[in-house]
Amino acid sequence: MIALLKFVHIAAIAIWTAGLISLPSLYVQRAHVENDDALYRMQRMTRFAFVAIISPAAFIAVASGTGLSFMRDVFSPWFSWKLGFVGLLAIFHVFSGLVIIRLFRDGEVYPAWRFVVATASCCAVVVAILTLVLAKEAPDVSLPAVMSEPGGLKRLLDPINPWATP
Repeated sequence: MIALLKFVHIAAIAIWTAGLISLPSLYVQRAHVENDDALYRMQRMTRFAFVAIISPAAFIAVASGTGLSFMRDVFSPWFSWKLGFVGLLAIFHVFSGLVIIRLFRDGEVYPAWRFVVATASCCAVVVAILTLVLAKEAPDVSLPAVMSEPGGLKRLLDPINPWATP
């Protein structure tokens, strides 16, 4: 059972991350579309990829990973780091959906520099996750002592918080 769940998890992660890495290359092609018919086809293809392939793969990856976490020992520091990077992937996923909604309006383009930053940062997160999973070791980074004290986060953020809190 665990082997099957791992297979499903790895396959879903592969589809999800490949989709997140490849979507910016579709976005940047928006500037090269000549007519409305081609733009409509590109929009349909991009939305189909996001809604019918990438989003279900993300759901299956998270659900199967949750199932695996109940079947395995996950009380290790590396696993917490991995979950943090998976959270970053989820943020990339949400931003991709927002870009798809906005990108196909009249006059919108996706700059090449944003394509490079989005692709490189997503690749970096995927490499970090793979490194953590394969090494099964957490980075030797510790939080400041104030983060482990009750009320420490409030004391840490009070000087930069623009709103007064009771």
